[in-house]
Amino acid sequence: MQVEVGQKLKLTITRMGINGEGIGFYEKKLVFVPGAFPGEKVTIKVTKVNFNFLKAELINLRSKSPDRVEPRDSYANEVGGFGLECLAYPAQLKFKQDLMRQALKKFKPAGWQNYKVRSTMGMDNPYEYRNKAQFQIREKDGKVMAGLYKEGSHDLVDLPTCSVQYPMTMTVMRKIVEFIQELEIPVFDESNASGIIKTVAVRAALNTDDVQVVFITNTPKFVKKGLMLKKISEELPQVTSVMQNINPGETSLVWGDKTVHLAGKTTITEKIKGLSFELSARAFLQLNSIMTPQLYEVAISALELTGNEKIVDAYSGVGTIGLPLAKHASEIRGMDTIEEAVADANNNARLNKITNAFYEVGKAEDLLPEWLSEGFKPDAIIVDPPRTGLAAPLIKAILKSAPEKFVYVSCNPSTLAADLVELTRKYNVDFIQPIDMMPQTARCEAVVKFTRK
Repeated sequence: MQVEVGQKLKLTITRMGINGEGIGFYEKKLVFVPGAFPGEKVTIKVTKVNFNFLKAELINLRSKSPDRVEPRDSYANEVGGFGLECLAYPAQLKFKQDLMRQALKKFKPAGWQNYKVRSTMGMDNPYEYRNKAQFQIREKDGKVMAGLYKEGSHDLVDLPTCSVQYPMTMTVMRKIVEFIQELEIPVFDESNASGIIKTVAVRAALNTDDVQVVFITNTPKFVKKGLMLKKISEELPQVTSVMQNINPGETSLVWGDKTVHLAGKTTITEKIKGLSFELSARAFLQLNSIMTPQLYEVAISALELTGNEKIVDAYSGVGTIGLPLAKHASEIRGMDTIEEAVADANNNARLNKITNAFYEVGKAEDLLPEWLSEGFKPDAIIVDPPRTGLAAPLIKAILKSAPEKFVYVSCNPSTLAADLVELTRKYNVDFIQPIDMMPQTARCEAVVKFTRK
């Protein structure tokens, strides 16, 4: 029977997909239903018809999962970052372990059926954890809004509250919105790429009193900048750093290349595992400062260091993984493509009086082969790549140098499982430890411990 867009169907959800959507079958065809959970009988409306699958929206629940709960945020099903807020937390943790198994089953790396996929490490309180709020700023009917887009659209949802954000980030964000409104600073208008303020990023350190505000603007010119800085100084004394990032025109990228210092310090300081880390505006830091030490603890213990190893810290960011390793190693060499992050990493080494860690600007897939050709032989490597996973030339370089100790920190089960296909040519997988760094979402972090064959 031919299914058409707009058609209503009834089906039962059997499992969840990689984006947290419910999956059911209609006449042997996969159906993806966001907001539906396993075991639920649902009525759906078809939104997309493909040869292999259907996409649909949930119309009503004819029977509910016992794991369905009332979300804290009214917009939980509207914008990204809250997709699983209607699912009880123990069920979220179970789903993330299953997500890893689904990815392995899809890509089938050598011996995948026997991998030890541990239970997901979760949070005691799976809310108020995001240390950074990065909200789009727009105006509607004369009112300044700050929030996130509805899934798959450019329709902004104003977020006056947000249960997954560290409270300080929301306190500062809402005040900034108030100031923009009061001062009548022009905000970005997508229809003609005019206006000034596009995005506001607020990052708060969990273990110090530092808060940074970054205005991401359409132009270098920032009208009423002096008045804005005066208001921040008077009414938001907790803000210790104010920066401006310039990103002109209509673009899918949030950040531009140029960052300008406006007030306070140029960085904020966070403390992790007893070390201090200075963070510039564009520096990457795990969004969940509460769980970060646990993630790094698993990664560091998985390396089983003796104190004599030379270690490569690939995709090093500001050195948050590599620098805690320094006291357990003879040398740390790291790399990242973002110049400011590498400057931060080398600065953080000096700040913490670490003399055996060095960071370079460049792609891991370029620098590791270069170091190998110069005669550098790592005893251990730790990688923490972006969601796209490891670049093919880096996998090749890892297999060529084949360090005895190897740990992979992943933020995407699919690309991890795909990378394991090649990596398991020379390595056995000892265990995969899923870690919930982003509760209420389908995102899952994992640490993989390898042993060389």
